[in-house]
Amino acid sequence: MSSMFNPPHPGLTLRDDVLPALNLQVGEAAAQLGVDRTTLSKVVNGRAAISPSMALRIERWLGRDHGGAAEVWLAQQAAYDLWQARVAAKASKTLSGIKALRLQST
Repeated sequence: MSSMFNPPHPGLTLRDDVLPALNLQVGEAAAQLGVDRTTLSKVVNGRAAISPSMALRIERWLGRDHGGAAEVWLAQQAAYDLWQARVAAKASKTLSGIKALRLQST
């Protein structure tokens, strides 16, 4: 795991890169996305995941060709979630009792 990196929450990309580039505050962006300010605030502060629905909203808002592809946002969220799960599993040793299968090639 040491060769891997801790990917940032994709909401931080919205907060640190997208919103400043568009000269928007969270409330304005939330209105444009059709969500509550609280909902977007949780996302941009890393307290809520980018859901498939939110990814589609971002895609429609930014456009697929301008960094808004839903698949990209969901891939970033999946990378973040997997990293967090690995860290938690290592800390709690929840995977230590699972033995790896030894599959034989045929």
